[in-house]
Order: sequence, then C-alpha cells, then structure tokens
Amino acid sequence: MFRRQRYDTISAMHTVETIAAYLERYAPLRLAEQWDNVGLSVGRRDRGVARVMTCLTVTPATVAEAVEAKADLIVTHHPMPFDALRRLTSDTTTGRVLLELIAARIAVYSPHTAFDSAERGINQRLAEGLKLRGITPLVPDDEGQGAGRWGWLEEPCSLEQLAEAVGEFLAIEHVQFVGEPKQPVRTVAVACGAADGFLVAARQTGCDAMVLGETRFHTCLEAEAVGVGLVLPGHFASERFAVEQLADVLAGEFPALEVWASRRERDPVRWASRRAQRVER
Repeated sequence: MFRRQRYDTISAMHTVETIAAYLERYAPLRLAEQWDNVGLSVGRRDRGVARVMTCLTVTPATVAEAVEAKADLIVTHHPMPFDALRRLTSDTTTGRVLLELIAARIAVYSPHTAFDSAERGINQRLAEGLKLRGITPLVPDDEGQGAGRWGWLEEPCSLEQLAEAVGEFLAIEHVQFVGEPKQPVRTVAVACGAADGFLVAARQTGCDAMVLGETRFHTCLEAEAVGVGLVLPGHFASERFAVEQLADVLAGEFPALEVWASRRERDPVRWASRRAQRVER
C-alpha cells in the first residue's frame, strides 16, 4: 500500500518519461551508432520515479541491488537487452534479469553510444580528465558533434607517462599500453570502451597515441606497425567513472530524487599476482 501511495504522490513530480526526456536531451539519441539499442527499453513511461540507480551494465548483481533499494529506474550505459529477443524466459541470464526487473516494476534506460559521443559525454570527460587542449570529435558529423575525441597536450610526454596519467585519472593500478615507452606524445585520441575501429581516424588526424578501453591483439599489432601508441585501461575503467558522474548530473537536475551509482558493480576482469619463488637445488 505504501509503495502505491508513494507512486501516486511522486508521479505528479517526476515520471520515467520525465527522466527519459532529459536524458535524450543530454545525450541525443541521434548520436548513437546505428547498431545500438538506446533509449527506454523496459518499463512504462507514465510510472512515477523516486529512486534512480546508474550502472555500467545490468547484471544479476546490479539488479539485486536495485530491487533491494527499491529503485524505480536503472540508467545503464550498456543496453539491456542489447539484441532483439525471440523469447523472454528464465533460460538465459538476459531473460532472468529482465523478468526480475519487470516483476519489480523497474524501468531501464540506456544512452550507450549516444552518451559516448555527447557534448558532455564519456569521451569528452575522458579527454578533459587528461587535460587535452582543443578537444574535437574524432569522427565529426555535419553539426560538429560526433564520436571519439582528440586534442593535444600542453606539454608533450612519453607514452609511458600518458599511461600513468590515464591510470591516475581513472584511479586504477594497472594500465596496459602498446608502443615504445619513451615514444613522444603530443596529440592524443580518446575513445572509450571497445573502440579499435577508431584507430584509422586517430592515424588520419595525426595522433601520436590513442586511449581506448580495450582492443584486439591484431589491432595492437597494427598500431605498433604504424607508430600510434595505445593506452588500454580496460573497458570497465574507461566508462565506469562517467556513470558515477552521470548520477551526480541527474541528482543535480532532479533534487527530489534519490540517485546513486551502483555500489556493487565491479570490473569482472581481475589481475593475479605472481611472486617469483627461488627453487633450491
């Protein structure tokens, strides 16, 4: 009874549609890649909203958190579902989490690649975090917006120093890179997530290095061959920070709402420690 009364009261203030409309202005869906599944994917637009959780990905852990915290809306970077479904059953992980969300009446909105490319999106924030100057879309559209970013460092550095700067900004211990450690870097391209398709654009704009979440082995070899350094902090790290910042944006825009970034979400990739042991002979 309490939950119904709370919806009736709060619905006059904010609904799923209210927040979805704001997100569509903040990260226009026209900026999304054609293959993407962005926007509202689960839920009724007229439902009242009091609690919103942001996360990078909808998983059993983040869904459990949202259900326990009585969230009304999840704003997830990665779409759920990502691909079209032929059936909705508990036989798959996607089916199980969607059925749980529907049962709990939790709506799901994903800005994904629209947020990557937005004016205040992930790539812009990553480029600013690295203190790049003259930040410009790496692949601009007719309106001067577009995917990726590139710019230049006020003071040149080595590729290894750039990797260290990425790790410091993202607050992570391990950052992979491809190229000679002392390779000089002045112009830098940025593309979060799995973004190896931007290597050609980075090379065409004359970038010395490119920061991206992750890439394939053969892209690493190609980058090495053409002399473009790569910095690879990991898919999770390259995007999760912006999901946390998006929670702050929504809280500022909708002060009546309780908004938080998932507290249980973790990078699924782990690093093992290997200590050399001396073998007595």
